[in-house]
Amino acid sequence: MKELILMIARSLVDKPEEVELVEVEGEKVAVFELRVAKEDLGKVIGKQGKTARAIRTIVNATATKLKKRAVLEIIE
Repeated sequence: MKELILMIARSLVDKPEEVELVEVEGEKVAVFELRVAKEDLGKVIGKQGKTARAIRTIVNATATKLKKRAVLEIIE
């Protein structure tokens, strides 16, 4: 799942080398903290949060297949 989020985020931004993803794994919940360059933050969030919502939908669908729960946080 981590590779999936990194691939999506890196394809959206201008500075893919500055994309960082930290995974905090729990028993049933995985929290992913995504950090991008400040100027790329808008590209990852999208207009009215539509891009971020779409990424979260994909992550949740993948997590559901693995019988887990996933939370994606986009950190400034």
